[in-house]
Amino acid sequence: MDDRSNPPAGTPPPGRVSPQAMDALRERLTRGEDVIDPETFAGAIPAAFGIVPRLRIGAKRWFNLAWLLPIGWALLLLAVAAARYARGRPDVAAFVLRHPGTGFATHFGTPMPVWLRVQHFLNLFFLAFIVRAGAQILADHPRLYWTRHSTPGKEWLRMQRAVPDTPLWTAKQESLTLPEHLGLPGLRHSIGLARWWHLGVDTLWLGNGLVFYVLLFASGEWRRLVPTSWQVFADAASVLIQYLSLRWPADDGWVAYNGLQTLAYFATVFVAAPLALVTGLGMSPALSTRFQFVSKRLSIQAARSLHFLVLCWFLFFVFVHVTLVFATGALHNLNHMYAGTDSGDWVGFAIFAASMAVLAVAWFAATPFTLRHPRTVQRLGYALVGPAQRLFEHLDSRPGTYTEKDLSPYFWHNGKYPESPEYRALFDRGFADYRLRIHGLVENPVELTLPELRALPRHEQITQHFCIQGWSGIAKWGGVSMRTILDLVRPKPEAKWAVFYSLGDGADGGLYYDAHPIEQMRYQLTMLAYDMNGAPLSYGHGAPLRLRNEVQLGFKQVKWIAGIEFVADFAQVGGGHGGYNEDHEFFGYRQSI
Repeated sequence: MDDRSNPPAGTPPPGRVSPQAMDALRERLTRGEDVIDPETFAGAIPAAFGIVPRLRIGAKRWFNLAWLLPIGWALLLLAVAAARYARGRPDVAAFVLRHPGTGFATHFGTPMPVWLRVQHFLNLFFLAFIVRAGAQILADHPRLYWTRHSTPGKEWLRMQRAVPDTPLWTAKQESLTLPEHLGLPGLRHSIGLARWWHLGVDTLWLGNGLVFYVLLFASGEWRRLVPTSWQVFADAASVLIQYLSLRWPADDGWVAYNGLQTLAYFATVFVAAPLALVTGLGMSPALSTRFQFVSKRLSIQAARSLHFLVLCWFLFFVFVHVTLVFATGALHNLNHMYAGTDSGDWVGFAIFAASMAVLAVAWFAATPFTLRHPRTVQRLGYALVGPAQRLFEHLDSRPGTYTEKDLSPYFWHNGKYPESPEYRALFDRGFADYRLRIHGLVENPVELTLPELRALPRHEQITQHFCIQGWSGIAKWGGVSMRTILDLVRPKPEAKWAVFYSLGDGADGGLYYDAHPIEQMRYQLTMLAYDMNGAPLSYGHGAPLRLRNEVQLGFKQVKWIAGIEFVADFAQVGGGHGGYNEDHEFFGYRQSI
C-alpha cells in the first residue's frame, strides 16, 4: 500500500455516534490467556536466532567478536610471559617489595559483619535475574547505537543480520530467540514479562543497595572499599604484576583488600551500580521527555549502550572475582565471606554450596513459573515498579526540545498491519469514508471525518518515540491536540480512562486497543496525528490517524485508530488489563519507564 493524499473537502458537519457502533468495536476484542503456550505465544512467532555479535569498524566493516576469544587468550599468555620476565628484573622486584599490595589500606581485626555477608548473597541472587531478563530485553532489538535515531547500518554493535530491503520490515521481526534457561523467560518477543522481571528485581536490588550504603558508612566498613591514599594505584600495579606472573600476592583479605581488589570493588559499588541506575532511567520516555537538558545530552540510545557496557563490566567482574577466589585459596576465601572465620575448614564452602543450590533452584524454576503464572509475574512486577511509574508519568512535558534538523532518517515500522476488507476499502478510497467515533462517558459523542479533523485547530510537535523494544526515533507530527478533542466531546466527571480502538488486529487475533489515563489526555504533547514529517501518515505508520502520548512507550501509541471510548474503568474492556499487549503479552498499562 502507498501513501494517499487528503480526501476532498466539503463533507458534512460532525455527526453523533451511536452506542452500538462502539459496542461493535468492543465485541471484536479478545481476552488473552492466563497460561503461556510457547507454540502460540506472540502470534506464534517462529524461533529466530541471530549471529555472533559484530562490532562496527568504520562505516561498513564489521568485526566478529568471536575472535576476541583466541585474541584474548593470546594476549593473556603474552601478559603472563611479560609479567614473569619483569619479576626477574631487579627494579621491578624492588617495586613489588616496596608495594606488596596493602600498604594504603585500613586493616581490620574483626570479620566481615553478618549483614555484609547476607547482602553479598542477595546482591548476587538479584543480579542473576536482572542479567537474565536484561539479555531477553536486549534480544528484542539486538542492535546498539550511540545516536538517538536507530538507523540500520549505523549501530555500533549488532547481534542480528543486516536489515533486509523490505519497506514494511518491522522491529518485531528483528527479535531473537534465547535459550530457555539463559533468557528470562526465554521466549522470542517476551519483552513484557522480561521487563517485569528486570524492573521488579531491579527495585529489590536497589533497595538492597541502599541498605548496603547506609550500613557501610554507619559501620565504618566503607574503609574496606574506598581507597584513602594515592598509594592504592602503585599497590594495584604491583598486585597486577604478581597475579599475571602466577606468583600470587600475600593473601591479606581477612584484614585488608589489596590495591587491585579495592579499585575493582570501588568501581563496581560506587561507579558501575549508580551508572546502571542512571542509564536505566535515561531510557524512560517520561523522564527523557520532561528533563530535556539531560536527554539532549544523554540520548536513550547512548543510555542503552552505556547500560549494556555496565552489564559487561558486571559480568567481567564476577568472572574474574570468582576465578581468583578459587585460584588463590578457596577454603580460606569462602570462610572469610560466608562463615566469618579465617580458617581452612569446609564450613564456608558448605554455606557457599547451599547458597548456590538455592540460586540454581530459583534459576531453573524461573522460566517454567513464568510460563505457568504470567499474570502473577505481571502483578508482582507492577507492585514493585508501579509506584515509580505512576510518579514519573505525572511529569507533563513541554514542546521545543527538537527541531526539523533532528528528524530521524529512518523510523522503524512495528505492529501487525491491518489487513481486513474494512481497512482495505477505506484505504483504497483515500479514507473518504473514514469516521473517528468518540463515545462513552462524554456529553457530546461525535463522529468525525478526516476533513473535519483537519478543520480543527492544528497541533504540531517534534518529539522522540520510545519503543518498548529499545529503538527510538524523532519525527514531526501534525494533527489535533487531545485537549481540543476533550473540549469538543466534554468527558463526564466519572470518566477516568480513554480507550483507543484500532482498525487493525493484534498478533493473536482480535482488535488492538489501549487505555490511557484521562489526565494525560490534557498533556501538551498528547495528540491525534494524521501527518508525519509534513506528509499524511503512511500505511505502515498508522494511516489515517494515530495517537501520540509522549510519556508512554510506543506500544501504547495506537495506530489506525477507529474510535475512542471514555470509561470509568477498563476492567470490562477486552481482557481487563488495560490494552491488547497487556492482555496477550503481559505488558503494563502504565509504562512510563
